Amino acid sequence: MQKDKPRAAMNRTLQVSEEEMITLRKRLLTLSSPVEVKTIMNRTIQGDLLEIIDYFPPAFADLIIIDPPYNLDRNFSGLKFKRMKDEDYFDYLESWFPKVVNALKPDGSLYLCGDWKCTAALYKVMNKYLTVLNRITWQREKGRGSEKNWKNSMEDIWFAVRNPQAYYFNVDAVKIRRKVLAPYRKDGQPKDWQDTEEGKFRMTHPSNFWDDITVPYWSMPENTDHPTQKPEKLIAKLILASCPPDGCVFDPFLGSGTTSVVAQKLGRHYCGVELNPEYACWAEKRLEKAASDTTIQGYSDGIFWERNSQPKQK
Repeated sequence: MQKDKPRAAMNRTLQVSEEEMITLRKRLLTLSSPVEVKTIMNRTIQGDLLEIIDYFPPAFADLIIIDPPYNLDRNFSGLKFKRMKDEDYFDYLESWFPKVVNALKPDGSLYLCGDWKCTAALYKVMNKYLTVLNRITWQREKGRGSEKNWKNSMEDIWFAVRNPQAYYFNVDAVKIRRKVLAPYRKDGQPKDWQDTEEGKFRMTHPSNFWDDITVPYWSMPENTDHPTQKPEKLIAKLILASCPPDGCVFDPFLGSGTTSVVAQKLGRHYCGVELNPEYACWAEKRLEKAASDTTIQGYSDGIFWERNSQPKQK
């Protein structure tokens, strides 16, 4: 249980009191039998994915974003995940991944997150049930150093679809605004860049290496005490690229709710499953706040900015 404790004045990490938890728990959905799409739409479902995934309707999600436990020893507020042998971790993925894929629409897309230790297993299971199109690598600038190894500051996101001939992908929605260091002119006019009050910028196509992501920390309003929280900006890219407006995003390992929150902020429907009831309540609290605050750090007015380059809001 998250404890009420004094925090620094600038610390904006989510706080949920015990009284709030009682109210938020009442909003959570639990499943004990098969349900229709309308029952799970825009809901946080508290439960064990392996026990309830068979209750979900088929082909309801335009986009599935999966951030499962990596193959590491990790304590999720009392719920412990133990590192396995590589073959056992693949068996763990096999126990739920094909059932999650059943929730994907015929023209839907799926993203699966992991680190370098488990990425081979992730590709193997993805390639078995879907068509893998790419691997995104994003830079975690908060990685810890090591005296006897390279600092681990990268993670992977595998991108796959059901039908490589028919899937939604809006590249214009995820172009990034980059600073122009060597502006080129043609006939005296800027070529492929704009001169603005904030400086010289160029809109560029997104690559599969993302170095513009900031991992949530204590002074960011999206921050929670979840140990492996994904940044809202990262999830926003996946949603804008691969989920049509008014479509549905499904996250079977919701954590503190980032996928659902970002989906709501961007005008998409959502559905998320979380085993830990405390994390599920955090998700509900964040969804409550997102109803009146749709800002996403690093993304504004339809533009993704390079890290620390976005002008301050006036």
